[in-house]
Amino acid sequence: MLAEVKKCDLTKEYYFDEGCFITELSNSISDEQLSIARARVEPGKTTKWHYLKNTTERYVILEGEGIVEIGELAERVVTAGDVVIIPSETRQRISNSGKDDLIFLALCTPCFTTDAYVSME
Repeated sequence: MLAEVKKCDLTKEYYFDEGCFITELSNSISDEQLSIARARVEPGKTTKWHYLKNTTERYVILEGEGIVEIGELAERVVTAGDVVIIPSETRQRISNSGKDDLIFLALCTPCFTTDAYVSME
């Protein structure tokens, strides 16, 4: 791995079929152990039930309010500063229960690939 600084370009946001908008902040073979994405869920929206194969995911809530559902855990309200840990192969979805966008970082180990994503819907 080489030292580098990656600049965030929020204009490169795209809609992912899961039901949220994604901006890839870091996802490359130069740092294949971790990927970082900024996720945005619009008010009133819920992502699709899904899980990731061979990938652990963590959400770091930055803005807004939501309800997260993970595996067999009871629904949990999440707000700025909360960290959600989602083990590999664990079903998950998140809803925006607030009036503003729900924004969080999605950190995946190893790096997220679309092959790891499995829709349950």
